[in-house]
Amino acid sequence: MNTVLALGSLFLISFAAATILPAQSEAVLAGMYVAGHPLVALVIVASIGNTLGAVVNWILGRAIENYRHKSWFPVSPAALDKASRWYHRWGRWSLLLSWAPLGGDALTVAAGVLREPLWSFTILVAIAKTGRYIVLAALLSGFVG
Repeated sequence: MNTVLALGSLFLISFAAATILPAQSEAVLAGMYVAGHPLVALVIVASIGNTLGAVVNWILGRAIENYRHKSWFPVSPAALDKASRWYHRWGRWSLLLSWAPLGGDALTVAAGVLREPLWSFTILVAIAKTGRYIVLAALLSGFVG
């Protein structure tokens, strides 16, 4: 698979993994690294895709009253309530947990609901999601590299 196509695929999977679609970007990144793609490029592309996917959740959160009860909405009412309580307790810093497999997406939706400014949302989510991929890259380079 050529590098541009591979990185484009990783971007799309990473984007989807941060939204309502089921996807596992870490496994894809690991497989691409094992296949010989450059680790730094993989981390950068996955981080950008995953962060932009979280922005979709933020936008959904901003418009939640129109979409909250739709079957495709990415967060259950219970998860959204729990994330909102976390967000009220810890404020924008709770977005540093947006990388977490359970509850991370709900936090990004809650940030939109609670009107977190897009600039601060994007910075904190990018830090969290990039940090996750950097840890994964360190583990991969230690085991595979």
